[in-house]
Amino acid sequence: MNSPVEKATEQGKFGVIILVGLAAGLLAGIFGVGGGILIVPGLVFFAKMDQRRAHGTSLAAVLPISISSLVTYWAHDHVDWPVALFLAIGAVAGALLGTKLLKTVKHEVLSMGFAAVLIISAVRLYWSTSGSGRDQLTLLICIVLIAVGVATGVLAGLLGVGGGVIMIPAMMVLLGLPNVIAKGTSLAVIIPTAITGTLRNRSASNVDMRAAVIVGVGGIFSAIAGGWISARLSESLSNALFATLLVVVAGRLVFQESRRRWSKAPIQ
Repeated sequence: MNSPVEKATEQGKFGVIILVGLAAGLLAGIFGVGGGILIVPGLVFFAKMDQRRAHGTSLAAVLPISISSLVTYWAHDHVDWPVALFLAIGAVAGALLGTKLLKTVKHEVLSMGFAAVLIISAVRLYWSTSGSGRDQLTLLICIVLIAVGVATGVLAGLLGVGGGVIMIPAMMVLLGLPNVIAKGTSLAVIIPTAITGTLRNRSASNVDMRAAVIVGVGGIFSAIAGGWISARLSESLSNALFATLLVVVAGRLVFQESRRRWSKAPIQ
């Protein structure tokens, strides 16, 4: 039987996990990402979850959040389904590889790799230009989209993110898609990627499904609100806010990893 202190600690964690879900949902709705860039550090820093398990749990939580966000974008006709199809083909295959790598990659590699992805995406978004729409999909473009999808899927399976931080800039640069359509299309791809990765993570006992459900359900309603906000934001402001958020999260990850390594360093 748990003591009063243990119960209070458990309730505090439960509350933190709900807040992580609400914040992640809002993030997903506004910026068209699954929310993993916030869920992973939230689970590690505040819920004190193991880094590897946080990545697996995040990917499971991304699924309901992405679905609810997609509904809002789809209602505004902000999803390019042909582009989503080719990205998803690659992303599902990549997620299988990423979840396999998750079992063997070291903690510091996960943390620093995650931070690097965020920084690169942020830099590109600060200088992104507004797209006016894409031309017909050529065979070469379709192959490139599948390749982008594979890279996205690997990152999703390995780092616990939906992959929007990669897909959104790629669609804007390669196809000239407007920011809001790139975000809606990204959410459509995240769903099959998250399903694939989560099934693999569950078979490897690398996901806390209870925490994933709490985060995911908590993020559903805030994701819908975020999608409504996104439809009313200017593209330049949306890009700048998203890029700034990525830099802040990356900086926090690097700082946390540096402190962890410093605390383990031998005393001279």
